[in-house]
Amino acid sequence: MTDRQKTRPRPNPRRAFAPSYGTILQEGVRRRTVLKGFIAAMGAAVFAPALEATKAEAAESTLTFPELKRVRDTADHWPDGYERQILIRWGDALFADSPEFDVAKLNGKAAERQFGYNNDFTQFLPLPWGEKSSDHGLMVVSHEYATPFLMFPGLTVDNYREKLTEDQIRAVMAAVGVSVFEVRKDGNQWQVVKNGKYNRRIHMSTEIGISGPAAGDDRLKTKADPTGTVVFGTISNCNGGITPWGTMLSGEEGAMDVFAGDYKKLPNQELVERQGWDEDENDIYSVSRVEPRFKFEEEPNEWMRFDWVVEIDPFDPTAKPVKRTSLGRMTHEGAQCCVAPDGRVVVFMGDDDDFEYIYRFVTRDPWNPGDRAANKDLLDHGTLSVAKFESDGTMRWIPLVAGEGPLTAEAGFKTQADVVLATRAAADLVGATPMDGPEGFIPHLGTGKLYVAMTENEDRLPKGQGDDEKEQVNVANPRGPNPHGHLLELVTPGGPDKPDYAAESFKWDVFVLCGNPAKPEDQAMFHPATTSAGWFTDPDNLAVDPAGRLWVTTDGPPPEGIADSVYVMDTEGPGRALPKLIYIAPVGSETCSPTFTSDGSSVFLSVQHPGELRMADNEDATSMEDAGTSWPDFKPGVPARPSLVVLTRSKNGVVGS
Repeated sequence: MTDRQKTRPRPNPRRAFAPSYGTILQEGVRRRTVLKGFIAAMGAAVFAPALEATKAEAAESTLTFPELKRVRDTADHWPDGYERQILIRWGDALFADSPEFDVAKLNGKAAERQFGYNNDFTQFLPLPWGEKSSDHGLMVVSHEYATPFLMFPGLTVDNYREKLTEDQIRAVMAAVGVSVFEVRKDGNQWQVVKNGKYNRRIHMSTEIGISGPAAGDDRLKTKADPTGTVVFGTISNCNGGITPWGTMLSGEEGAMDVFAGDYKKLPNQELVERQGWDEDENDIYSVSRVEPRFKFEEEPNEWMRFDWVVEIDPFDPTAKPVKRTSLGRMTHEGAQCCVAPDGRVVVFMGDDDDFEYIYRFVTRDPWNPGDRAANKDLLDHGTLSVAKFESDGTMRWIPLVAGEGPLTAEAGFKTQADVVLATRAAADLVGATPMDGPEGFIPHLGTGKLYVAMTENEDRLPKGQGDDEKEQVNVANPRGPNPHGHLLELVTPGGPDKPDYAAESFKWDVFVLCGNPAKPEDQAMFHPATTSAGWFTDPDNLAVDPAGRLWVTTDGPPPEGIADSVYVMDTEGPGRALPKLIYIAPVGSETCSPTFTSDGSSVFLSVQHPGELRMADNEDATSMEDAGTSWPDFKPGVPARPSLVVLTRSKNGVVGS
């Protein structure tokens, strides 16, 4: 999610941060084999300015595409020898009867038949399911949030809440959520199959079930739903994942921003604050004007029914989506799935806020590969855990189970419903490690390792300045402040042949410390052959391509004003941690969720919030007319449109290679 939109809470003085581990760099980062394969040779030189890659050094990497030069532009950029296609834009038709995009006539009914706004999570699923087709499949795409004053003419950041019409509000409600649609490759071009039998829109008015330990709880009951088991809509659908049986897990992140009213009239004010309420960032769509349930005073329980993981079956358009409360309530960035050796499914999640945590859910039962229907409620039963990082290079998963450890009835955790409704508070009590905005989470199935992106945390205090003599800097977050972010590498027991993602403890290491290697104060750690175009900051979404290379998208350009971009690097061998710049998004946008065809010949990239920054001064745009770009249409009166792009190599070669 874009740092320019989300609200990151400041450190809560009631919370205890991880204890000091002594001299962090000596006992942590410098002690361990950070960036294995070259740190021993480089020693302290990893903190020195990186060298431009020579031909010999570049040959160490498996990446052969010509690296881009940094540029900040109203258009996007990709390497020579590649082709870029705009597959679908906000407002494009998903059905044969969908109206053509016309921002002046947009309303809820129209938007429910069109591709949504600010696409984030993106996944290509081959058709038929279970096959490895690389020219026919489903696209499953989430739409994280909307920015009304950049969507409609005549609105500004200061007046849009009052000036939005009911049609525009309904259009915004329909433009967020999830799009599912069929795609097919025709020659060298991908096409959206309008009226594909799986095509579907899920939005803020879609009926969704509630399951798991919180289902039916009094705190989820409303006037419209006295059972506490049905909710209308999903909000702030950020990243996600795909289960082994082919359903989508969509992480709701930052739903608090949609609500209006005085939360201090609620009985659980502290929980509202802990969930990330901000007085200046609320009622961002003016939805409460047309849907009173989004106002605290009208429906005091409605806000508890969001910020969950939603399971959606893209292969059954009639299946009701379900919010799986067993996975906990937080600002979910994503929900990446793995399978343990015994067949149990493991879901890894990051809570995308400063000083929040990394979580894992392990199902009670193994999945059934031969019967999709048998896995229908698998995610309702299992164990939710939170990560604690130790200075000896191990990481423990601490179960969050009512009645275990400090999660007692006296502490407010009488039932598992109490745990999942106040997941962050439960993680505080068990002593989890506060992280620097954990976002992207991806397993590398070829090595059994997992990679986690810490996007940034400028509020982490420097070493020796923690609250109440508690050190904020810790081994897994070794810089305070940390404006640039970093990548962690988690190593499961069992090795690459039989990785045990459900094991109680993992090994871990810092894979990359982001920042500018030419600035010693950044303490950046990349491969020494990283070029001046290859280093990056603010890592967000992660992906592993069919060749085993790690793709990183960024969210939050550094002070140099460079655009958010996409980088690729090897995770093993001589080119380990040697990133190359492969795609540059238009000004003010970020690229999200690389996803690949089975043969690696195409990579799909979501580009969201283009033009959110002005071109002239890199400050926030305040209106559609003020936007930094009108990409991709570049037509008068047409706003910038979030889009899904495809990169292919000439002659269908493997992207990246």
